[in-house]
Amino acid sequence: MNGKQAAGYQAVDEIHNGMTVGLGTGSTVYFFLEALAQKVASGLSVTGVATSQKTIDLAENWKIPMESLNDVDRIDLTVDGADEVDQCMNGIKGGGGALLYEKMVAQASDKRLWIVDSRKKVQQLGAFPLPIEVIPFGWKQIEKMMQEKGCHPQLRLNTDGTPFETDAHHYILDLHLGKIDDPEALADELDHVTGVVEHGLFIHMTDKTLIGYPDGHVETMERKK
Repeated sequence: MNGKQAAGYQAVDEIHNGMTVGLGTGSTVYFFLEALAQKVASGLSVTGVATSQKTIDLAENWKIPMESLNDVDRIDLTVDGADEVDQCMNGIKGGGGALLYEKMVAQASDKRLWIVDSRKKVQQLGAFPLPIEVIPFGWKQIEKMMQEKGCHPQLRLNTDGTPFETDAHHYILDLHLGKIDDPEALADELDHVTGVVEHGLFIHMTDKTLIGYPDGHVETMERKK
C-alpha cells in the first residue's frame, strides 16, 4: 500500500450513514472513492457531490449516489486532495484543473478533510505552480499582468497544444513562483484581479489532513481551534 492509498482508505473512516459527502478530484481521491464504493456496496447510505466531471464518471461507475451542488442544502464533509500543504494547513490545489468547483464545494461544507501523500507536505508553499483560472476572453492581458509582477505565468495546454479547458470552460495560467512568502496576501491580491475566476490558494479551508507515507502509516494534522 502506497501513501496515497493509505490516506485515501483511512479517510473512509470519517464517513457515516446518511451523510452528504463532497467528493474531490485527483489520484489520491481515487483510492478514497474506491474504498467508499466498497462501503456503499455493503449498505452504507451516502449522497455524493462531485467537484469535477472526472469524479462524477468514477462515482457513477462505482454506483455511488450523486447529487449536484445546487440540489443539496449542505455538505457534511468534503474529502479532497491537495498539491501542497504547509504547516498551517494552507494549500495549493488545482493541479487537476478542478480548483473552482473544489473551492465551491469546500465552502458549502461543514467540515473539510484533505488526503495527500507525504511528498505534498512542505515547509513553504510555492514550489508547485499556482493555478489561476481565467476567462478565455482577454486571458493574454492577465498573462501580461502576471509577467509584469514576476509570477512567470504559463498557459496550461493539452498534449495536442490546445489550451486546457476546465469543466467551466475557462483557461488556467500556472504561476511559477518558486516560493510564496505570504499566501494570505497573495490570495487577497488574486481575488481582486478582474478576469481571474478563482485561484488555487486554499487558505484556512481544511480542518484535518491525512498524510500517507510509503510504508503505509498515516499522519494526521488538525487545525488548531
